[in-house]
Amino acid sequence: MKHRPAPPDLKAAALFVAVIAALFALQFVLPEYHRLSVTRIMVLAVFATGYNILFGYTGLLSLGHAMFFGAGLYTAGLCAYHLGWGVPAAFAGGVVAGALLALLVGCVALRTTGVSFMIVTLMFAQVAYLATLYFTAYTRGDEGLVLPQAARSFEWFGASVDLTDPATRYNLSLLLLVIALAAVWGVARSRTGRAMVAIRENEPRARMLGYNTFAVKLQALIISGALSAAAGAAYALLFAYIGSSFAAIQYSIDALLYTLLGGPGSVLGPVLGAFLMFYLVDVASQYTSAYLLVTGVALILLVLYFPRGILGTVKHRWLPWLP
Repeated sequence: MKHRPAPPDLKAAALFVAVIAALFALQFVLPEYHRLSVTRIMVLAVFATGYNILFGYTGLLSLGHAMFFGAGLYTAGLCAYHLGWGVPAAFAGGVVAGALLALLVGCVALRTTGVSFMIVTLMFAQVAYLATLYFTAYTRGDEGLVLPQAARSFEWFGASVDLTDPATRYNLSLLLLVIALAAVWGVARSRTGRAMVAIRENEPRARMLGYNTFAVKLQALIISGALSAAAGAAYALLFAYIGSSFAAIQYSIDALLYTLLGGPGSVLGPVLGAFLMFYLVDVASQYTSAYLLVTGVALILLVLYFPRGILGTVKHRWLPWLP
């Protein structure tokens, strides 16, 4: 009796389960420093998965995604700090703020294409960044705000949740990452996701086939903005700090690098890219002050040998079932 290979969807699901199980198990073996680092990386990976929806699947290169991360960060953080909102309400407010901002920005920016779209998103992001510096009475600009202890605990179905506990932070970050990956996988397999890919490959042909490309791109931007804002809101509430640096263009570039490194258009690519980029900078900075040069050389080599990103190249050459 011949052995039948597992269906691609089953293989992909098994890979997801294995990755999630590995991340869950890591908290029990990692030292405190690396456990905190992985917690941060998982939140940043959520940010990268949001960026991947727009860039990897829809083909829209944005340099303004820091404004969505910042929208979630500041909405959640300021509502918790100044208005006394609880953690669930503050987090939900951050996600809604990111989605609404994406809707407003999309109505303007998506009327442009190519380099023009990139520049318009950069301009919007710069306005958002300058706003965090202008309203220093509320944001304290570069100095930022530290959330009080009272803003980092809440009751959930009768149980007390304390965000200062490292294990709680770790597992909530993992839960958010699981939800983000499930959302991206669901979108990628949906009719809307297939329309996004069609636009990425050839927008005029997609339009000719009857797709409302503006509406599809707007949906992609709203989903992307909401996921990015969720990462920002989680970062503020989990690590108790909000500052203008999180809305700077560097965070937009970081999301782009995570996605390019891991593989745009692959579900797990941005997660791998976030881990590799974070530790590449972390390890290089321990040995030399020119760590950015080392990081740059490593990225050039990766682009030369993995032109579609690591998982993207592996999928293209050897494992086509990778999600």
